[in-house]
Amino acid sequence: MVEIELDGQKVEVPPGSMIMHAAEKAGTYIPHFCYHKKLSIAASCRMCLVEVEKAPKPMPACATPVTMGMIVRTKSDKAIKAQQSVMEFLLINHPLDCPICDQGGECQLQDLAVGYGGGASRYEEEKRVVFHKDVGPLVSMEEMSRCIHCTRCVRFGQEVAGVMELGMSHRGEHAEIETFVGQSVDSELSGNMIDICPVGALTSKPFRYSARTWELSRRKSVSPHDSTGANLIVQVKNHRVMRVVPLENEAVNECWIADRDRFSYEAVNSEERLTAPMLKQGGEWKTVDWQTALEYVANGLKQVKAEHGAGAIGLLASPHSTLEELALAGALVRGLGSENIDSRLRQADFGNTAAAGSARWLGMPIAALSGLQRVLVVGSNLRKDHPLFAQRIRQAARKGGQVNVLNDRVQDWAMPVANAVTVDSNHWVAALAGIAAAVAAETGVQTPIAGEVNDTTRAVARSLLGGEQKAILLGNAAAHHEKASSLLSLANWIAQQTGASIGYLTEAANTVGAQLVNALPGQGGFNAGQMLGGGLKAALLLNNEPGFDSASGSQGLVNAGMVVTLSPFKANMDISDVLLPIAPFTETSGSFVNAEGRLQSFHAVVRPLGDTRPAWKVLRVLGNLLGLSGFDADSSQAVLASVLPGVASGEVVAASRLSNADAGVGPAAADLGPAQYKPCVASIYQLDSLVRRASSLQLTADARAAEGANA
Repeated sequence: MVEIELDGQKVEVPPGSMIMHAAEKAGTYIPHFCYHKKLSIAASCRMCLVEVEKAPKPMPACATPVTMGMIVRTKSDKAIKAQQSVMEFLLINHPLDCPICDQGGECQLQDLAVGYGGGASRYEEEKRVVFHKDVGPLVSMEEMSRCIHCTRCVRFGQEVAGVMELGMSHRGEHAEIETFVGQSVDSELSGNMIDICPVGALTSKPFRYSARTWELSRRKSVSPHDSTGANLIVQVKNHRVMRVVPLENEAVNECWIADRDRFSYEAVNSEERLTAPMLKQGGEWKTVDWQTALEYVANGLKQVKAEHGAGAIGLLASPHSTLEELALAGALVRGLGSENIDSRLRQADFGNTAAAGSARWLGMPIAALSGLQRVLVVGSNLRKDHPLFAQRIRQAARKGGQVNVLNDRVQDWAMPVANAVTVDSNHWVAALAGIAAAVAAETGVQTPIAGEVNDTTRAVARSLLGGEQKAILLGNAAAHHEKASSLLSLANWIAQQTGASIGYLTEAANTVGAQLVNALPGQGGFNAGQMLGGGLKAALLLNNEPGFDSASGSQGLVNAGMVVTLSPFKANMDISDVLLPIAPFTETSGSFVNAEGRLQSFHAVVRPLGDTRPAWKVLRVLGNLLGLSGFDADSSQAVLASVLPGVASGEVVAASRLSNADAGVGPAAADLGPAQYKPCVASIYQLDSLVRRASSLQLTADARAAEGANA
């Protein structure tokens, strides 16, 4: 450790640290613009000039390494005069448009100008004007005259997002931040540039001119999309969600969120919201009250049970539903005497299930992804399926980690890929067997199964046998593969031989939680494929649209006697008989369990829209109308306490309940024959009902590309 004196206080920091790091440890604030703890050092703004004893001039705190015995003064006359001079230069060309700037009230330049700016400017010439740029539907670059060239956005793209979409052209007063030859900003993490911009140059296009920051209430929440469980701050005005920004949680999402976490709130305010219960009568939809709708559903379920037996009733639940909703959904179906409940809507191999009461999971803490030295990703478009996991693995690759891929096509993950085995998804099991055989050949152990060894599989094997921190990660396509059990068995064998951990990236916000609360068919129950294949007389659809969210589609439900949709939106209107408006994540309390098994609870941030009700309340009342026991909880917290006792929000579920062991299929029994069907995987902005209805997300290049692929 190196000891320095900072404003008379002794501070110890590791060798190689900068003065800024010492100041952070000591709790001393040094004004800055270009410095950001997650980005490389640029030292371009010079706002952090401090006095270093024996140095002939003020030194930038962010770029001056500490030395033993160094004496630093951050608040001396010399330091403050230097900082004031820099502020004067920064304000020379800055437009005086604070009253109309979206950044007003949360602007670093505004804050520091109060302390370090002059009362009047000595500059009398015309201010420079920078022409606005259109870079896409999410990020606004309409007022680039405000830019102070801190280059945070440039470094973010290059270092965190992996794509240098913005750069600085020209020099001096002609310098501009822009895209290359008028291209758009298309990164799935682009919204973070808005957060890290210290002025009002980059702002949110959907939020633009909607509200002032001091009008907004700020409430914590959790993302309902992918399995990261990103922590959010939802900003609200007049019971309407206006903006979503990240809540820093180093163990989960650091200080970043994906664009779908940030902009999906538009769907909550969309015209497609269902605000009152509806019944289909004579082929026409009519609005009814809750009592009428719920009694209709309860009587319909009783009638189906009486005529066809409880086995004709089933419930398909979205893995984006909360733990409480899934638990009560399971209790409702089982209370009726049926075991037909499933949340694995896109899955094809229903034998690939963890032991009862346990769940498939990431196999390691999310934070550990950043330290991986070797990784094999099987069947995932990592960058689009899990943007924040990809960001962490990208950091690992930047530190020298080797990323190996088994996939059906070459994809741009914006990170160096050491080795890629590219084969059609029908032949993934044989390809993974080839990697297993290569590992066996390299280690001298007996090959568990005949596999073809070639230069690429041998390179992957050698990569996995090197390094210390390593993992084999199975993506959404591997989990939904027709031969998912065989893939898992081979991956487990490779992991054992190479010393790697094994894990599923897991698709949705509550894929792990759905398994823990047993939102799965019991003995003799139909799985999702069988239910959607036409095995039901009465179907309840919790927060999902089979046409988009399942591998089988909705055709098998057309002939069901009664289909009830519980959704925040006017969904499934072609196949449903009843629509019940349930609250999205912003209007209900609940919990998700993310990929690493971390339980995270949240509260409603706005009141329910119209006659919308939280799904757990709807299910509870339906259970009461059906005369079922166990439906007396008066809060979502009470439901949670009954299904996950002893686990507090923020804690990771006991390791004994998290398992990626194969379901009795050893590697020798893996089925090497080609699969008949391709795995069902949602594109980045088709993952769930919220992102599908977020208008700005549907205008992005990713959404247009997915639409073109499906056309």
